Amino acid sequence: MSTVYEAVARFPDPAELRLHLRALAALDAAMAADPQFCLYTFGAGWGPGEEAALMDNGSGDDFSAVFSPAGVLVRGFDHESAMSPYGRDDEEVWPGVVDEVPDALRPLLDDAAFLDPGLGVPRVTVCLWRETGDTAWRAGSAIDFPPGHGSPDGSGCLFHLLTDRSPETVRAHFEDYYERPVPLDAVCHVLAGRPMTPAITAALRPAGVR
Repeated sequence: MSTVYEAVARFPDPAELRLHLRALAALDAAMAADPQFCLYTFGAGWGPGEEAALMDNGSGDDFSAVFSPAGVLVRGFDHESAMSPYGRDDEEVWPGVVDEVPDALRPLLDDAAFLDPGLGVPRVTVCLWRETGDTAWRAGSAIDFPPGHGSPDGSGCLFHLLTDRSPETVRAHFEDYYERPVPLDAVCHVLAGRPMTPAITAALRPAGVR
């Protein structure tokens, strides 16, 4: 079973996570003919001193990673998860998922961008966080996951490019999504944080590709 506890053990430190998410957004933007089809985006100015990395697959699954002076909060939502508020009689977040989010990071979770306007609760099936100065990622300590699911909270699918950050895995993802070959050396270049040169841009989206 793949859950948030596996993700917690495999997430990089916040600085590396930020750079990796920026690289995924840069790769996506370079390969997409139309920005509306990008899955990954990264934006500064989310709030005072805040940046946000977002992933939305357009099919009801999404995650956010908000970087703030108080720390980082990662929230994910898998619309098919048995832990979705929409599938519960009380329409509440699954017990234990967000109960222990520190007060300093709670506003990042309760941002209107991540709330269901009808239910008034966060759209969340998985959550992890790391306060500034902490040495490890945290998640709810006593989540009772529903049985019979390979990834009951959706973490295995949502975070697969965050827990396995190898260039080969990233390339395979974008080749599958854009249905065309993607040069590994260009992926390595961007993941290393190097500048997006015209040559790298041309390699990621050759002339004539729509």
